[in-house]
Amino acid sequence: MVVTTSVIILGTQDRVHADAEELPTDKTPATQPLSSLLRSYIVYAMCSIPFLVDYSPTILSTCLSIPILQSVTEAFVRVTFFEQFVGAETAEDAIPLLERFRSENKGCLFAYSVEVDEDEAAGKGKLKGNDRQPVHKQIVQEMIHSIDVAADFEDKHRVGRSQRGRRTWVAIKLTALVPDHHILTRLSQYLVEHRSSWSSVPFPGTPQPSDLDVLDNHHRLARNTLTAEDITVLRELRADLESICRRASQRNVRVIFDAEHSWYQPAVDAFVISLMSQFNRQTTQGSSSSVQPLVYNTFQAYLRRNTEHLKQSLRAAKKGGYALGVKLVRGAYHPQESQAHSSTLSISPENLPPVWPVKAETDDCYNACAQLLLDAIADDIAHTSTTSSWKNLIGMRSASAQSTESVPKVGVLFGTHNWESSKLILDGLVSRGIAQVEGKTADGEPLLKINDEVTERLTMAQLYGMHDDLTQYLVQRTRTSLPFVIKYVPYGSLREASVLPYLGRRAIENKSVLGEGAAAEERKRAWEGVKAKLFGA
Repeated sequence: MVVTTSVIILGTQDRVHADAEELPTDKTPATQPLSSLLRSYIVYAMCSIPFLVDYSPTILSTCLSIPILQSVTEAFVRVTFFEQFVGAETAEDAIPLLERFRSENKGCLFAYSVEVDEDEAAGKGKLKGNDRQPVHKQIVQEMIHSIDVAADFEDKHRVGRSQRGRRTWVAIKLTALVPDHHILTRLSQYLVEHRSSWSSVPFPGTPQPSDLDVLDNHHRLARNTLTAEDITVLRELRADLESICRRASQRNVRVIFDAEHSWYQPAVDAFVISLMSQFNRQTTQGSSSSVQPLVYNTFQAYLRRNTEHLKQSLRAAKKGGYALGVKLVRGAYHPQESQAHSSTLSISPENLPPVWPVKAETDDCYNACAQLLLDAIADDIAHTSTTSSWKNLIGMRSASAQSTESVPKVGVLFGTHNWESSKLILDGLVSRGIAQVEGKTADGEPLLKINDEVTERLTMAQLYGMHDDLTQYLVQRTRTSLPFVIKYVPYGSLREASVLPYLGRRAIENKSVLGEGAAAEERKRAWEGVKAKLFGA
């Protein structure tokens, strides 16, 4: 197992394609302790040096291979990058951080940031040491455990019997849950070749309800791509995912599936839409089985497919009678996707790469999809309000109906470090009448009152250790009884074998997150905070 965090430890790999533009410089982290500000300055000073980022795998590998430097290297990473970007080594150790967030009216997206190392994938789920389970099965159990930890925390903070406002969610990375990641590539290849309508949406297409039929009927067409062993592994994966979601449903914890490279994404989409159809709906008794939507998929705006894929997903959810859960991000694999398109990694049948060639197109796509999702939220709230008022008027609204009519049919997590997109979303809430302006902030910006019907459907998020100024800005501009903003908090042990070299490789994959001067701006903000602490300036 390996911890996957960013820039050496950014935690997730589906974040944002050069997400942040130039940051405002008048928001200094005055409430942070001096030690934290100094750490941030050092970390982002190093992240501002392209050579260090590009060669971090080699540098770490070399340092770790020299006995006298190994302990020093581990200690340095722990007090810098690890503490900057990772919440804790275990789920329980992260509880104090969750408590601090809750006191600041913030939530948390918990991520056990571990996955099967691709270099180990050929081991077909081998055991580690004296462990009785293959690595990927241990990860399944840890994800279920993280759901329990999140639920226990929310139960502690629950007011009355309501399940509203549960803002400790859990992230799931599908490639961590199989013994060989190539199996997901092969399933994706099969889906791309056999989906009847894939060509209407640019690669990697959009999922179909019949995608996983191949697992129950390994017909002749699939045998050229998927082996009998592949089918067995994929069936086990489906069962494991259902176990994870079943526990999440029982404990009222939302689960958010991270995006992957495009050569995995058709398989990821197929599994997630199947889980949405199963878990994102009301029961036959007329009451929701848990918080809704329970299952979210990630939509990457840097993919050319994203707008049409989102439109079709909204239509499919409505037709299928389940709630659609959407995490909208820009995406963090842009360089790899562009390079892979002309290599054997790509499974795309198209001439164009799957990603937009320039950042401006990604930004436009993100903002356009945000508008679509705000429309969907407003329509869902309006439909609920109209139905409720009509049934109240004619005296037909039963007690059970009262508990179900407010169940969301769409839920959105806007993951962004981009100030323009963040302000666009807030303005969109006001223009659609689902947020009200109630005065101004200390900086003279509109202060928004957002009610529970909206916050049950909409949340905004940033990575832990990054863009805390934007996070605080969003908290200060909104008045909500439930946390409206959450931080993506990875956790995992630094002492796992081969963790540090793997973190170095992940630095390159997440380079786009810190592109276009974002690291330099974070460094500048930290330095302003240091000066304020030391000199009162």
